Amino acid sequence: MEIIHYLVDFILHLDKHLAQIIQDFSGWTYLILFLIVFCETGLVVTPFLPGDSLLFAAGAFAAVGVLNVVWVYVIFAVAAILGDSVNYAIGQYLGPKVFSKESGRFLKREYLERTHQFYEKYGAKTIVLARFVPIVRTFAPFVAGVGRMSYLTFISYNVLGGLLWVSVCVLGGYFFGNIPIIKKNFSLAVLAIIFVSLIPVVLEVWNHRRPRISTRA
Repeated sequence: MEIIHYLVDFILHLDKHLAQIIQDFSGWTYLILFLIVFCETGLVVTPFLPGDSLLFAAGAFAAVGVLNVVWVYVIFAVAAILGDSVNYAIGQYLGPKVFSKESGRFLKREYLERTHQFYEKYGAKTIVLARFVPIVRTFAPFVAGVGRMSYLTFISYNVLGGLLWVSVCVLGGYFFGNIPIIKKNFSLAVLAIIFVSLIPVVLEVWNHRRPRISTRA
């Protein structure tokens, strides 16, 4: 419970915690930022790490000269693209092992086939849109690897999605993060970012449920 409380506090008060990190670690801050984003996108066990909000906060600090905006952009872009690539490779490596047992209660070969078909149909859109959705952002490349999505297709949309994600979040923080009302209510701004990030998921769920509702009617 104490760890969960710390993580929630860290995410909601990123402005204060990031300021402390910059003060304590100086130039090493860039490495810390790289590792956080790399782990958040590259390891399926760490989807709870801050993503959009961290990029936004770093952009806001870059705007006042505390961080270098070019370094921030490049480091986040590399971390995001490399993280997804590693996640894809892990999924591709573990896929056959995970789904090799026909008698598995939850993980069956048919799930692998469904995943493959899903990504063949929606893969490109999924990889790009997933960048803006917490949790889904972490699992999308892993499932793409498990489903044996074409690597050429994956890496193309991985780069496109990564650059688009970093551009929107970092530049958003750079240009809007220091507006007085946002700066004074940074916790609310973080919650707003998380809320907006979840909109694609809500819309997707609604689009899937609507045909069922119409059929029942």
